[in-house]
Amino acid sequence: MVDKKNLADQKTGVLNFHWTMRKSEILSGYITILPWFIGFIVFTAGPMVASLYYSLTKWGLLDTPLFVGLANYAQLLQDPLVGHSLWITVKYTLFSVPGRIILALVVALLLVRPIAGVNTIRTIYFIPAVIGGVPAAMLWMWMLNGDYGIVNYALGLFGIHGPAWLGDPQTALSALIIMSLWNIGTPMVIMIAGLQNISPQLYEAAELDGAGGWGKFRFISLPMLSPTLFFILVTQIIGSFQVFDAAYVTTSGGPIRSTLFYLLYFYQTGFSELKMGYASAMIWLLFIIIITLTVLIFKSSSMWVFYETEVKK
Repeated sequence: MVDKKNLADQKTGVLNFHWTMRKSEILSGYITILPWFIGFIVFTAGPMVASLYYSLTKWGLLDTPLFVGLANYAQLLQDPLVGHSLWITVKYTLFSVPGRIILALVVALLLVRPIAGVNTIRTIYFIPAVIGGVPAAMLWMWMLNGDYGIVNYALGLFGIHGPAWLGDPQTALSALIIMSLWNIGTPMVIMIAGLQNISPQLYEAAELDGAGGWGKFRFISLPMLSPTLFFILVTQIIGSFQVFDAAYVTTSGGPIRSTLFYLLYFYQTGFSELKMGYASAMIWLLFIIIITLTVLIFKSSSMWVFYETEVKK
């Protein structure tokens, strides 16, 4: 006969063993994520909460914060430079983001082909993303110099008198947009990965149906690449609203505030004029704008983003 008491004890022992192992795994998981969690609290969540509090105060960075409620936010609505800097940032975004995406897509379509030296060419196109903002801005300052810049020299070969670019209020923002179009390395690499993930069978089926190059691009490449384009669009818009280093190095917001981007105005307000409470309110306004734009893009994604899994349902 089977000893029911011993069998029950064995089952209890097995359950206790599994529960002990489970607790050990849970503890190991918490220990593993602990460094990230501490870093998130100290370097992200903590400063965000602090900036939210300071946005409700009058604080000069070197004095004691004085609580003023929503006075800083009310002042934002009356500050003409807030609206001006936001409009400069929006114009920059409207031209630079589509331009970078289109250029990155064109280059990705060319470099996804199995041509000789393709990896080297991809590396060359990715170099601007590695150089960084300040060195690239200094390089472009030399290239766009109105007197001896290589851009105006090239235009002069065709009999075109080039403008002062960064020194002219009419062309300074356009110059910064052109500078941004040079840095397409990151979206290009992401698009190449997205294109390589498209099944060749789809293109073969399209060729059997008589589709040409444009037809395959329009009805296969673009729809299948739409999740990648969606990700790039969101990240590029967020990045364009945070542009700072190029404008700070090349123009410092001039001439005549024609390149006074929002983050540059925030920097001048908080660190030059020592209005840190007001600057904190500016940052939270920017945060709300970026979150709103991101939500709108996510809401619109159902109309133009195509997922391959939808076909299998």
